Amino acid sequence: MLGLGGIIDGLTGANQPARLKGTVVLMRKNVLDLNDFGATVLDGISELLGKPVTCQLISSTLVDSDNGNRGRVGSEANLERWLTGSLPSVTTGESTFGVTFDWEVEKLGVPGAVIVKNYHTDEFFLKTITLDDVPGRSKLTFVPNSWVYPVDKYRYDRVFFSNDTYLPSQMPAALRPYRDDELRNLRGDDQQGPYQEHDRVYRYDVYNDLGAPDSGNPRPVLGGSADHPYPRRCRTGRKPTSTDPNSESRLSPVEQIYVPRDERFGHLKLSDFLGFSIKAIAQGIVPAVRTYVDTTPGEFDSFQDILDLYEGGIKLPKIQALEDMRKNFPLQLVKDLLPAGGDYLFKLPIPDIIKEDNGAWRTDEEFAREVLAGVNPMVITRLTEFPPKSTLDPSKYGDQTSTITAEHVEKNLEGLTVQQALDGNRLYILDHHDRLMPFLIDVNSLEGNFIYATRTLFFLRGDGRLSPLAIELSEPHVDGALTTAKSKVYTPASSGVEAWVWQLAKAYVAVNDSGWHQLISHWLNTHAVMEPFVIATNRQLSVTHPVHKLLHPHYRDTMNINALARQLLINAGGILEMTVFPGKYAMAMSSAVYKSWNFAEQGLPADLIKRGVAVADPSSPTKVRLLIQDYPYASDGLAVWHAIEQWVGEYLAIYYPDDAVLRGDEELQAWWKEVREVGHGDLRDAPWWPGMQAVSELAAACTTIIWTASALHAAVNFGQYAYAGYLPNRPTVSRRRMPEPGSEAYEELQRDPELAFIHTITSQIQTIIGISLIEVLSKHSSDEVYLGQRDTPQWTSDARAQAAFQRFSDALVAIEAEVMAANSDPQLKNRNGPAELPYMLLYPNTSDHEGAAAGLTAKGIPNSVSI
Repeated sequence: MLGLGGIIDGLTGANQPARLKGTVVLMRKNVLDLNDFGATVLDGISELLGKPVTCQLISSTLVDSDNGNRGRVGSEANLERWLTGSLPSVTTGESTFGVTFDWEVEKLGVPGAVIVKNYHTDEFFLKTITLDDVPGRSKLTFVPNSWVYPVDKYRYDRVFFSNDTYLPSQMPAALRPYRDDELRNLRGDDQQGPYQEHDRVYRYDVYNDLGAPDSGNPRPVLGGSADHPYPRRCRTGRKPTSTDPNSESRLSPVEQIYVPRDERFGHLKLSDFLGFSIKAIAQGIVPAVRTYVDTTPGEFDSFQDILDLYEGGIKLPKIQALEDMRKNFPLQLVKDLLPAGGDYLFKLPIPDIIKEDNGAWRTDEEFAREVLAGVNPMVITRLTEFPPKSTLDPSKYGDQTSTITAEHVEKNLEGLTVQQALDGNRLYILDHHDRLMPFLIDVNSLEGNFIYATRTLFFLRGDGRLSPLAIELSEPHVDGALTTAKSKVYTPASSGVEAWVWQLAKAYVAVNDSGWHQLISHWLNTHAVMEPFVIATNRQLSVTHPVHKLLHPHYRDTMNINALARQLLINAGGILEMTVFPGKYAMAMSSAVYKSWNFAEQGLPADLIKRGVAVADPSSPTKVRLLIQDYPYASDGLAVWHAIEQWVGEYLAIYYPDDAVLRGDEELQAWWKEVREVGHGDLRDAPWWPGMQAVSELAAACTTIIWTASALHAAVNFGQYAYAGYLPNRPTVSRRRMPEPGSEAYEELQRDPELAFIHTITSQIQTIIGISLIEVLSKHSSDEVYLGQRDTPQWTSDARAQAAFQRFSDALVAIEAEVMAANSDPQLKNRNGPAELPYMLLYPNTSDHEGAAAGLTAKGIPNSVSI
């Protein structure tokens, strides 16, 4: 925080210049890097009519008693060289303009905010305003990073504050009314909607827009009830459907779903391309694939058939509907994404899992390695009792204790008994049994589905690798009022048909794990749970608040990608329901899991301890010790967690010297109250919520938020194509039972094992649509901002905060070297595995400041849940 008294003391009154000069950096309205010619012409007309863009400074030190004791406001200053200034460049799209203010410091004080009015016909993106030679300050910088629409779109002036940082009690009195006004405008609690493109309203709603009841395809409302609790999402204010007043009407895929304007993808961001790519998949590729399957019926019959997707693609017949869509679609970029007759529908890059060896994924070693270093490495737990027991209600499900016995596993325990292995922390389990069993009757009633609930036991070998010991496949069996389990256990085999039975058992496990990964580890535990924090932060914390400045980079694009998901991915009949086994029950299943979500357990150390893969260790910098030493996700993650924790602690100490200051921060207390009681209101009474009465509680909460938005999301998202782009490795659906000896299916498995295996897992159409989607979702943006980076270097004027952030950035760069060294260590066998796929998902990539790592890199930690 800056001492304004010291600044004023340095002023020399009449000797001060009566003018302040500065520069304004903005981006004109563009469409996907293409200059909007129409907007430029209309801007020129506006300029001729004398309606420019203007700026007015607001004093932070002297008030206007005739204007409610608000800071004095200077006269309007026009942007200079609006038409003759530098044109948007190819790489950044930025334009720079001069501005000169008539401003006498003696009469008006020190500026602290600025009003910007846009009299043009189209919006522009305002990046920064910098004033030169401000007495007592040298430079004064404003960092709006905001879209500014024409003045007639707003009921209020657009006010932007300087990059100074203030707790509410320390805000200059002249600026406090403007701070309060801005928060009130962002809350928009008096605006019911439907909200328009230019609106900036952050309000909450339940997930009542996934179904299409008017079309006979409803879905339960998620949120607001004990039966279907859920985090809140952004309110759009659209009208209800005709048949169900509790459900919100849906938009067509080409319409823009509302999120506050500054939450939408930047107009030069590759994510715009990615967003349109998702729409192209939904509108073009999905019907194209369906038509292809209709006109060329069949299945993949061998692994080579699937490999052909990457080596050549699928030639598409001419489809008139697609030809019409290509002709009529308004955006050329989307036209280019839509396939045409005679095109090869896919020319996909080879997924990393098969790049070096297209058979390594089938090995037991790679299967086990991926529970530690794959795309869902946060599920494995240490086994503490044998056989594994069920926590399902016995009055509904009977006794579902595992049927795995010591005889199944002891031959592969390196001479240990089961009890000795348990005592030595050597037994681990990937347990999807209790999670899925309650849903399987419904899920297996869906066409093309046969899913087992699985338990998979692993042994931690002396060389640090895991070995699968046994897989239990269970299906529900209705016995009167009970739904019991009918189970069978499979153990490793290396030859004959038994080897293929074992391969199928691993595939059924992968199906379970893929569904849990997409619905829970990925969507629920990063995307969905983060949105309430984004909304509450914008509603309750001023942009000048230190916690807003800390957290805001970790919200970039989250609301936008979530809105796009509601429109095309997780909606009724959307891509997720088409490609992942729970189908129409998927989101209801994630709601059931949310009932047991616990914010206090989302931090990495707490999660590792809960799962029994680590124990508390006060002597360690991270306060935990791993029981699986070579656990790439956990070891890299703990290093990143510790760096975040250190940074957050140093930063907050600047502004909160003691707990009393935190308790007296009304904005912070309102923020946390709203997160708990509204954003995650269905869990408001949970005892684990921090009371937010101590700085340590705030530090832990902010560390968890940043970890979830950055590293956790990176770990579950950006490796999707690398590992699951080859569907046999991570199938998302199983369609048939395990073949039993003597059956026709068993004979098929003996006769043509590849065909039998492939016809059991994800179908051809599901495979093609699924991998086309995860290729898009696995890409890094060309303007990605990684953890330890900021998109605007002038994000704060506080030198102490800048220095702490630089230490954070340096720590992450050091972690990069540690990750590379670990991946080169031959003793750490889980870092690369048989597929020779090094674990890089928690490689920070902070040192990349040139955007060279865009695309499918399977490495790097962006700041936010941005795709």
